[in-house]
Amino acid sequence: MRRLSVFLALFAVLSLLVAACAVPAPPAAQTGPEEASAEEAVTLTFWTAPNPLQEAFWKEVVDEWNATHPAIQIDWQVIPAGASSEEVLLTAIATGTAPDISTNIFSGFAAQLVSSGAIVPLDEQFPDFWELAETRKMRSILEKGWGYQGHYYVLPLYNNPMRYWWGTALLNEAGMDEPPLTYGDVKALCEAIKIPGERYAIMFPSPKNWWDRWFGFLTLYYAASQGAPYLDVEKGEVLFDNEYGMAVLNFMNDMFRNECAPTESLANPLENGLVAGSVRGPWSIIPTAEKFPDFEYVVTTPPVPDAYPKGQPVYTFADTKGMVLFAQSRNKEAAWEFMKWYFSDVQHDVSWLEATNLPPVREDLTTNSLFAEYFDANPKVKAYAEGVPYSVPPALTPATIEVQRLMGREMIEPIWFGTKTPEQAMADAVKAIEDYLALSK
Repeated sequence: MRRLSVFLALFAVLSLLVAACAVPAPPAAQTGPEEASAEEAVTLTFWTAPNPLQEAFWKEVVDEWNATHPAIQIDWQVIPAGASSEEVLLTAIATGTAPDISTNIFSGFAAQLVSSGAIVPLDEQFPDFWELAETRKMRSILEKGWGYQGHYYVLPLYNNPMRYWWGTALLNEAGMDEPPLTYGDVKALCEAIKIPGERYAIMFPSPKNWWDRWFGFLTLYYAASQGAPYLDVEKGEVLFDNEYGMAVLNFMNDMFRNECAPTESLANPLENGLVAGSVRGPWSIIPTAEKFPDFEYVVTTPPVPDAYPKGQPVYTFADTKGMVLFAQSRNKEAAWEFMKWYFSDVQHDVSWLEATNLPPVREDLTTNSLFAEYFDANPKVKAYAEGVPYSVPPALTPATIEVQRLMGREMIEPIWFGTKTPEQAMADAVKAIEDYLALSK
């Protein structure tokens, strides 16, 4: 709660400071790349996610750029340590020390930055924005989930369609040739392998952390509803109070009440054979192989209601983040040159995939021959890449954190511990969220 309060307070301060400082920069401050000489090089600050695999990748990219673009140099560093990347960036913006460009921006945080005028509407600022989107094969993805208030502020870097892992050993013990695809399949698996208090069929993400709503409820909701929206951002209305949302809550409730899902924390539950299945992202593939080399598993789409239409693709939540250009930048044209250079070269996406296992945001991932060799050698990553066209990012709203905190408090935690019926939990969550959205207008 304290962390959320600090975050919101920083956002409020940011909004005031951006409004107070909204004075056009003098013409001389906007240095175009064509005007800079090697002796008067433009220096751009560039921050990326504090992740070892990504750090190694970006070091090579920046070294390549700096070696070939003497007129525009990149001063690169990871986002400084703090309670969260979002809080660090908000503090930097409020104190005038923000980078020119940053990665690690999820859609809800982008909406907060847009509301305060902190980032640049790329499609409005740069005439060749859509040309770049076409070159990178991401136009339809942008149009489906990244627009906000009529403009586009983020160039998405990667998209992790959330998947479920199922341990092969427990599937074999249950006599299942195929992993569970429906709620009924999960229930059958539970009946076959459950040991009350010791072994379970499925594990859901924690009820405590607001971000776990992405990987728990929203992943299952998108799957059940074929990617239907869960909020009407403009009207401030909840949309998940429908047959699909109730199907998810009833499924979770059944799992908890029948001891098919644990309510306590477990250490490495999949790898240690304590649960048969759990939601995972592609970032887990490398560390799992290193720590548990003998653990075998299959990767599938999230389970869906038994009545789900046969043969239809299963949608899922998109854990996706991107790159933005901050309004404080005094060298926007130069920054755009770097952004265009990075996103227009498909080899950067190939190298990113090889370095991180995170699928880049491209519509041609599974059809472009440049990625074929990698996917042939990494079929588990390919299972994620195949879901990119059917993955949906979170609603673009500045209220992301509070909305998902209320989901957890009013709906998921009561279902977890059995203190409310699914119907009451849904009603309470809808009322709390819509009351909050009405007050925050």
